[in-house]
Amino acid sequence: MAHTGDSRNPRHPHDREPRDAAQSGAETAPVRHLPGHIAAALAGAGGAADSAGQPWAGRSLSGDDAKIHNFEDDEGAADAGYLAAIAGLAEGSADEAAVVAALATARVFVPILAQLAEEGEAVGAHGDGLHGAELHSDKQADMALVTLKAPDGRTAMPVFTSAAALEAWHPEARPVAVYAARAALSAVAESAELLVLDPGSEVTFVVRRPAVWALARQQSWTPSYTDPEVARTVGESAAAFPPVRAVDVQPGAGVAAATADGRRLPGGGAGPELRVVLYLEDGLDAAGVQSVVAGLQNTWARNEIFAERVDSIEVKLQRAAP
Repeated sequence: MAHTGDSRNPRHPHDREPRDAAQSGAETAPVRHLPGHIAAALAGAGGAADSAGQPWAGRSLSGDDAKIHNFEDDEGAADAGYLAAIAGLAEGSADEAAVVAALATARVFVPILAQLAEEGEAVGAHGDGLHGAELHSDKQADMALVTLKAPDGRTAMPVFTSAAALEAWHPEARPVAVYAARAALSAVAESAELLVLDPGSEVTFVVRRPAVWALARQQSWTPSYTDPEVARTVGESAAAFPPVRAVDVQPGAGVAAATADGRRLPGGGAGPELRVVLYLEDGLDAAGVQSVVAGLQNTWARNEIFAERVDSIEVKLQRAAP
């Protein structure tokens, strides 16, 4: 008996609606909102501090303080720490958690593109209207963040480790230098679940939703397949289903990424990143197997640890040893 299934984690911290549980008959979990520290950071954007988080109050605009941002002398090269982490990943001496940790202090470039609003088209969709009224213009160029659609339909935000990589990807895009943590915060604001580093380059590294949230919160990140709390939660949930004799947690098939020249990297893939192997008792019919898998998936969907730390799940079924 062998079966595999890929299940995207149906709940995450940016969900606006609860999961539809009609098939399982279970009650849906309450809607979860942005954590307070991220909501506060988003609310303060453009307020009392600049894009680097430095207060405007008491700011001197003379001498060395006249620089417009933290990257005044930036030559546009990729961050050395990030490059070292990617090299370690390729050599097998580092994992994808080390790459995300390197990003925590790295400068990246966010691409901004001009959008032209035609005559009669409403502008001010971002709160520029007066008391809900729509403003119109003959033509107006607005600058907008770029978002992409991942193969699974999720929204992704591209960021680039070097100005050259961004220019090669889109020559007309304007590079805006920010710390990766600030880019992750922007991704959350844009409802993007993925950060895609250097799309179209030799190495494209995907930062999944839990890691994006860790960067935005400026916290360390542990992949779900090496997280002891995730493993404990999987074991405890499986214990409630007697046909499951044993369970194992492994890296999923989507952990690996491929370079432009075909090399495989043990990290940076888009998912599924967590493989759960269920060892089932012999003699279960198809309905019994489906009941166990559906029950476990419903339990995981409502679990707080899974909501925060698991991006996607790959379930594999095996016959338990006699």
